[in-house]
Amino acid sequence: MPKSHGARRRTRSLLRSSAKKGLSSLLVDYSPNDKVVIKIDPAQVKGMPHRRFNGLVGTVTEVGRRAVTVNVNVGNKVKKLVARKEHVVRMEGS
Repeated sequence: MPKSHGARRRTRSLLRSSAKKGLSSLLVDYSPNDKVVIKIDPAQVKGMPHRRFNGLVGTVTEVGRRAVTVNVNVGNKVKKLVARKEHVVRMEGS
C-alpha cells in the first residue's frame, strides 16, 4: 500500500478534540485588527487551516459570513489564511 501524504497525516494527537464547542463560538462577531488564535476543530473539516498553523496567533483582516481571513507571522513571512469561524478563537484581552 503506498504511503499517504494527505493534509491530515500524523495528526492523531494534534487534532484530538478535548471539549465540544457550542453555537456561541460561531456567533462571535469578529472585526478587522482583532487578535485571534487558530485552534483547529477536528469535527469540522470544511475551512480547516493546515495543521502547521494550529496554535498560532494572527490578526483578522477580512470578515465574511462563515469565514475570516487571518494574517499569521511564520518566521520572516506573513501568511494569509482563510479559515472558518469554528477554527478561530478570540484572544483573551483583545
